[in-house]
Amino acid sequence: MEEEPLIDHVSLHVSDYARSKKFFSAALAPLGYSVLMEYDGAAGLGSGRPDFWIAQAEPKSGPTHVCFAATSRAQVDAFHKAALAAGGRDNGGPGLRTHYHPSYYGAFVFDPDGNNVEAVCHLPA
Repeated sequence: MEEEPLIDHVSLHVSDYARSKKFFSAALAPLGYSVLMEYDGAAGLGSGRPDFWIAQAEPKSGPTHVCFAATSRAQVDAFHKAALAAGGRDNGGPGLRTHYHPSYYGAFVFDPDGNNVEAVCHLPA
């Protein structure tokens, strides 16, 4: 039996729903994510079940950091490229971050609302 994740889902308030939906749909596609549910200015994205939600609302706090697991370094590279092509701003290109641990391979982008979105692969090369 597959172990359930400890976090069921995460939601971000976004200031422009259509823009953010377009951004996250493109940026997360290399990780196997797509829009699985949508209603009333909210979308649930995931790969199998919606575990990442965006919803139209004024963000009430400062920028948030969200990190998505990648199964390979190539997925991290593809995430970064897709996120930039979708209008994201670079916040750290794909590469090792050995100060976290020797195999931490991640990439960072800012989404349209300034949230720090990351993809990481923890596997050795």
